[in-house]
Amino acid sequence: MSRKLKNKILHRIPIERIAAEGKCVGHYEGKVVFVSHVAPGDVVDVRVTKGKSSFLEGEAIHIHKYSENRTEPFCEHYGTCGGCKWQHISYELQLEYKRQQVIDQFERIAKVPLPEVSPIIGAKETRYYRNKLDFTFSNNRWLTREQIDSGENLERNALGFHIPKRFDKIVDIVHCHLQGNISNEVRNRLRDFALKENISFYDMIRQEGVLRNLIIRTSSNEEIMVIVQFGEENHAAIKKVMDFLKENFPGITSLLYVINLKKNETFHDLEILNYHGRDYIEEKMEGLRFRIGPKSFYQTNSEQAHRLYQVAREFAGLTGDEVVFDLYTGTGTIANFVAQKAKQVIGIEYVDAAIEDARLNSQINGIENTLFYAGDMKDILNEEFTTNHEKPDVIITDPPRAGMHEDVVKMMLRLEAEKIVYVSCNPATQARDIALLSEKYSVNRVQPVDMFPQTYHVENVVLLTKNK
Repeated sequence: MSRKLKNKILHRIPIERIAAEGKCVGHYEGKVVFVSHVAPGDVVDVRVTKGKSSFLEGEAIHIHKYSENRTEPFCEHYGTCGGCKWQHISYELQLEYKRQQVIDQFERIAKVPLPEVSPIIGAKETRYYRNKLDFTFSNNRWLTREQIDSGENLERNALGFHIPKRFDKIVDIVHCHLQGNISNEVRNRLRDFALKENISFYDMIRQEGVLRNLIIRTSSNEEIMVIVQFGEENHAAIKKVMDFLKENFPGITSLLYVINLKKNETFHDLEILNYHGRDYIEEKMEGLRFRIGPKSFYQTNSEQAHRLYQVAREFAGLTGDEVVFDLYTGTGTIANFVAQKAKQVIGIEYVDAAIEDARLNSQINGIENTLFYAGDMKDILNEEFTTNHEKPDVIITDPPRAGMHEDVVKMMLRLEAEKIVYVSCNPATQARDIALLSEKYSVNRVQPVDMFPQTYHVENVVLLTKNK
């Protein structure tokens, strides 16, 4: 039955609400239909693209009625590059559905008693809020059907973002509304320069080409880091590109490059070469300085990161006498942020380079009550470790999207800290872990924070208190 529905046109489907991963929900003959790029309140014709026994997926091919909650997308690349998928939905409704997403995940997965979920902390800036973007060079530019049908001899090199689910196709970005400062100018002028100088763009299939990747990082201090990845050891071309950037953009604080001959764009295991300026930029937060190197992790929305950390610190309720464990500490941003209100903060992180950054950030801020350890969380946070350190009064944990390993959760239950502050970029895995922690802990407060306007992603902070 479901397979027979594939490519069938479903007429006048009312779109009811937003579901997980930003897709919207309608119904057809009792089945749920998931549709992208529509808004609650739309009435649409849907072409079925996937049929399962319990649900259908489809694409809207005609809109009969537009929702009152719709807004006009502001980006010319909307619907193609895969970013900012909620541009067509009012920001107020975005915030409402993000908060509801947290509630739904906790009710469906955690199944624990919840206090009222606080109103989400929205962002003041809903555009140009990112401090880091990665762009890819490619000789295989994505062309729309209209461009192909035009018969024009179009440029096939591109510098921009990957098409969703197409690693080999790149959307050539003219203007990105995610990062301000000189980001757009650097990208566009570098692309034009490379085309003029006939410097090859990377071929992802053949794994060859000079220009491979461009990373631009900025800080609220107006500092700029530019990293260029080269796919070939062509020193003449490298010098030409780096000289162009140095001479035309004197505002670049840190100009770096890496020669990457691997099959992927990751460079954490490669040498970063400093071409001009410092090999880091700095971010400031409440008088603290955080040094950000090319391999450093830092929240990509600086302003909302500050608000997120304020919530975590408030939930921790530190008086100056507490020992705090900061799990998945990254470069120690949260650890250093709360250290002045704690007796001691112990941070643990998998990446060695991140721990080096964490120690350095403590040093440059004159913070002496932090300790940092590198290694796999489930291996480090063991009986021996906890025996050799004071028992934590508060545990702050900010794991990756996959959440925490079950062994880590079990150790947290054995440690019996009075409070756990759980920061998460994925409420689903957060809810799963909290279901396990509910053996000894109750959810006391829940605070969503919007880090990524125009997307369905939501950050969430939960305060867990030990049952008496």
